[in-house]
Amino acid sequence: MDLSRRIDKAMTAAVARAQGAAGSPDVVPGRLAAALNYAVTPGGARIRPTICLSVALACGDDRPDLADRAAVALELIHCASLVHDDLPAFDNASFRRGKPTVHLAFSEPLAVLTGDSLIIAGFDLLGGAAPTDAARALRLVQLLARHTGMPHGICAGQAWESEAKVDLRAYHRAKTAALFVAATQMGALAAGHAPDPWEELGARIGEAFQVADDLRDALYDEATLGKPAGQDAAYARPSAVEELGVQGAIKRLHDILGGAIASIPSCPGEAQLASLVRVYAERMTPVAPVRA
Repeated sequence: MDLSRRIDKAMTAAVARAQGAAGSPDVVPGRLAAALNYAVTPGGARIRPTICLSVALACGDDRPDLADRAAVALELIHCASLVHDDLPAFDNASFRRGKPTVHLAFSEPLAVLTGDSLIIAGFDLLGGAAPTDAARALRLVQLLARHTGMPHGICAGQAWESEAKVDLRAYHRAKTAALFVAATQMGALAAGHAPDPWEELGARIGEAFQVADDLRDALYDEATLGKPAGQDAAYARPSAVEELGVQGAIKRLHDILGGAIASIPSCPGEAQLASLVRVYAERMTPVAPVRA
């Protein structure tokens, strides 16, 4: 089974579990159940779970079910963060992945509850592995919590936007890189390897992804992105383009990616993982401006 099919299968099962018992719509709030599915589809690139499973495979993937749970838990947290980021209190976005955002499709209260429910579903999914591998499951829960909350996770990253003075690297490290670090570390841990050596790879991929996102926001239009463009400038948010200019941001992106492959720890699938990073490097680099 290829990784995209593996992720989709595990994701479908996790969302169905979060929605409640099948065939009993009268015992669950139906609109919230529908909003959960709406928030995670279409799936987009699923880059974080793909990295997680790729690292697990490179490390032997001796517990495939646990690796699937880790990958999907990450994606549930990521999708929850998008739902919350799109709210009027933050980005006030109208579109995400080419369709109306959750708060426009279902209401602001249901969008808040959707994000909350997806976060809980992610941790519940990892907790469900305890009967078969309690030690690894507990450490996975701890890793995901560390990279989701304060002071090291995506909550801290979002909070930087409320500070008068922003450290751009700290902002990127928490807002975007945190879940990429979680992806590499959780993939290794799910396969029985120590997670610490995988931190640098995740941090480099995450920083590169954020710089690439800053460039796309500045250069591309809404139709190309499938979401509002020019948001960093509109909301005066810190970005690599604002700090370094377009060419400077592209140079930083190349510099970051240049070190990512060299940081891959020794493992059975090291060569295949290096190839995957190269593919993502090509996909991440903006090739031509679409928006003036």
